[in-house]
Amino acid sequence: MDQGDEQRILAISSSGGHWVQLRAIVGNVRGRVTYITTAAPAEELREQVYYVPDANKDQPLKLLSSALRIVGLLIRLRPTHVVTTGAAPGCLAVLAGRLLGKRVIFVDSIANAEKISLSGRIAARLGVLTLTQWPHLADRHGVRYVGNVFGELQ
Repeated sequence: MDQGDEQRILAISSSGGHWVQLRAIVGNVRGRVTYITTAAPAEELREQVYYVPDANKDQPLKLLSSALRIVGLLIRLRPTHVVTTGAAPGCLAVLAGRLLGKRVIFVDSIANAEKISLSGRIAARLGVLTLTQWPHLADRHGVRYVGNVFGELQ
């Protein structure tokens, strides 16, 4: 692979469980990984980490602030791929990534065992590769199941 062909992955999620799952997903991928999250990660990272305000749908000004920061980082960092596990920052990255023509992958949190999250439903409607970690939630609307982060949960 040429230096110019190197994958540049922007991995983005909220802190907590979303972050743990995101790290498990992209922890061993080849290419340069840059992270965006809402709180300082507990572990040391050699990769670059950027921060955005934590927000939800009930905090429109914080969402706008996060959205502007995410768009700015997408433009500046020029990733080849955007990978997210949600929640609000991931949904914003899905929207911005699609608008900027990036390859986007949304992996719904394993905590969403009963239904796909709002962010996941938005991602699927936008034509983003949307993955669930529960086989019974895969459907004909574009949400696919290919396994889960933690192996088989029986």
